[in-house]
Amino acid sequence: MKLYLNEVSSAASRVRIALALKGLSVETQQIGILGLEAESRKSDYRRINPLGLVPALETDDGLLITQSLAIIEYLDELRPDPALLPTAPVERALARSIALSIASEIHALLTPRVALHLTDAFNADSQSTTAWNRHWVGIGLDAVEQLLHQNRRSVFAINSIPTVADIFLYPQAIGAKRLGFDLGRWPNIADVFSRLETLPAFAENAPAPRK
Repeated sequence: MKLYLNEVSSAASRVRIALALKGLSVETQQIGILGLEAESRKSDYRRINPLGLVPALETDDGLLITQSLAIIEYLDELRPDPALLPTAPVERALARSIALSIASEIHALLTPRVALHLTDAFNADSQSTTAWNRHWVGIGLDAVEQLLHQNRRSVFAINSIPTVADIFLYPQAIGAKRLGFDLGRWPNIADVFSRLETLPAFAENAPAPRK
């Protein structure tokens, strides 16, 4: 298998964490994602992944899987142990709901292509873009904190072992800290994060800072 990724991408970080938890090794190829001339915007990469995004996983059969949650669920079915989705149907749904709350309602508004559009269409400068990011991260993690408050039953986001909920939460929490947030604003998120950062699969696959 071959994984197209970028070290600063929190979405790619999710897949790298999942691979580490599974003990799977794949070929990797770095794809530039920042700036107008980013490799991800070029036709060569768009022929591989029409979305122009990372991560993307090429299977051993040459098929391309996009979107981090789909990739992680594919890996979970390919190698079931350790399971990244809980067994109980309601817990599986809750894990997915937290993962999707982060992927769809927070991260989707913070990507490089969104920042470029804010600049092109609305003349947003770096301070305006940062304020935009802080706005959506604050609202989004307030909601995730409430979900955890209502549904958390063990040391991690859903139960006693990391699931897709934790895999999505960890990189987003790092992003929040880099935006200047104190995770203490969200006690459940802060507690889960403190536990996850002691696990090598998470700590060694955190998204790199943007330069």
